Amino acid sequence: MAAEFDFRVLGPLEVRHNGTLVTVGAARQRTLLAALLMRANQVVSLDELVRNVWEEHPTAGARTTVQNYVMRLRNALRGAAGTSPIVTASDGYLISVSESELDVWRFRELVADARRADPESATKLLTDALSLWRGDALADVQSETLRREFAPRLTEQLLSAIELHIDVELDLARHAAAIGELRDLTLRHPLRERFWAQLITALYRSGRQAEALQAFTDVRTVLADELGIDPGPELQELHRQVLTGDPALARIAIRQPLVRQLPPPVGGFVGRAAELEALDQLLDRRPGVAVVSAGGGFGKTSLVLRWAHDHVDRFPDGQLFVNLRGFDPSGPSMQPTSALRAFLEALGVPSASIPSELDAQTALYRSLVADKRMLLVLDNALDSTHVAPLLPGSPTCTVLVTSRNQLGGLMTTQQAMLIALDVLGDQEARDLLAAHLGATRVAAEPAAVDEIVDRCASLPLALSIVAARAAGHPGFPLSTLADELAEAPAGRARRRGVDRQPARGVLLFLQRARQPGGGGVRPARAGSRPGHRTGRGRLADRPGPGQDPDPAAGAGELASGQPARARPLPDARPGPALRGRAGPAGPGARGGPDPARRLLPAHGVRR
Repeated sequence: MAAEFDFRVLGPLEVRHNGTLVTVGAARQRTLLAALLMRANQVVSLDELVRNVWEEHPTAGARTTVQNYVMRLRNALRGAAGTSPIVTASDGYLISVSESELDVWRFRELVADARRADPESATKLLTDALSLWRGDALADVQSETLRREFAPRLTEQLLSAIELHIDVELDLARHAAAIGELRDLTLRHPLRERFWAQLITALYRSGRQAEALQAFTDVRTVLADELGIDPGPELQELHRQVLTGDPALARIAIRQPLVRQLPPPVGGFVGRAAELEALDQLLDRRPGVAVVSAGGGFGKTSLVLRWAHDHVDRFPDGQLFVNLRGFDPSGPSMQPTSALRAFLEALGVPSASIPSELDAQTALYRSLVADKRMLLVLDNALDSTHVAPLLPGSPTCTVLVTSRNQLGGLMTTQQAMLIALDVLGDQEARDLLAAHLGATRVAAEPAAVDEIVDRCASLPLALSIVAARAAGHPGFPLSTLADELAEAPAGRARRRGVDRQPARGVLLFLQRARQPGGGGVRPARAGSRPGHRTGRGRLADRPGPGQDPDPAAGAGELASGQPARARPLPDARPGPALRGRAGPAGPGARGGPDPARRLLPAHGVRR
């Protein structure tokens, strides 16, 4: 068996090697070791080590002294193992530690495993995790700087694990056994409302309704005296349930299933390499919030789903998805209360136990996702207020929002990253057609493909709809389709200009396709030239095998534009991608509506 160290910082600093205690004597050497362990597998600069060891009063020879301490630490660790895990770097040192050699990492892994486990397994995992704590973190390390930087975070992780453990115990109907521990916890952490909520729940389920009400009175007094505030929405809703004898309180289950709500990735996705790379930055941001902004049909949802599926392993605690229908022309947008109710049910809360008030729903939702590594996709949001109640309170969660507006409120309050989509590049547009139709068919008619790309203005949705129709008729010439698109009265879209309006011809094509007897694309008869009009057999009127009878319906969002009811709010400015290929610095970047909306009157399409 390989020799292993056991570094312990969850309590007094302790080092063991294969079960044998390793002595690290001097106080400053212990501080130095703790500083390296709290940044294990990362280079810690010499200056940072000096700051941790001497705090605000380093001596003149502090750097040299640190180097001597490192040498002594190496000797102590090498004497136990024959080799030292401390490595010299360019301007500092690194301690190389495996996941099983540091108690902090073992603790976090056990808690993460418990969140995914069934209740019986979870309570055993959490018991093991909590047993790793032997006192306050870094208890005997004589560096206030180090403790101030790391101890509060570790303590918060401990308290969250205790809350989770009690939730599991309550779910297993062990409420009576939890009451004593909860009374101690509320005395030691009187401002932590979650412990009070668990105590009230445990008392009520044990048939002690009067004591549950008294516990609410106690926490209300503590909060008023210490902070001058009332209990939060979760406690107030719990108080109401106890007062009314709500039967839902007796059977509430807080254990959550693993949620996997992502829709499948959109087929035929191409390009967007720069945007995907930008989204990768979310993995290291806290909070990790991004807004993908563009008009209808630019591929916002396709981009987000592709990135989400590519990184699904980074969110082991689950993924939530909701279409908020902020710009759906067929009906009103989804209210935050409806979205929260769906999230809470997915997270295992019985319908009867979901609060009716928005604030209480948000509080419960944030409690359930706290400290979890989850991904939340909020698709098609109207504005920042539409999204705000759905944002988790925990920085461990990552949030992707799509909208036709830029949601400046989120950039202000959440430091959200903004990704404004443009139309596809010409080559990406050809690649998208090839993904639907095959490279051979696209390569066989390059001029027709260029015409289709031009008429669709490289808009992903327009290209996909045209390609879907062509794919249903594999023997049909693309040149005929290009000729039909060229009949749009709005004229040619400019190849590179700011006024490059997406899908002029496509809108007319779709409008005709949806009207009885409309002038859709016609398959050529034997001996007729491509594009010659005939009185029968229009491609737009005849779905191919297995094809949606009305793929033009997918253009509803594109053709309708932003509904009148969804007028822009102060933070809801159209993004630069809505105003042409030139982008924010281009000639057309200062104004103008959604380009898909501008071209509606030219085609007689009514909103």
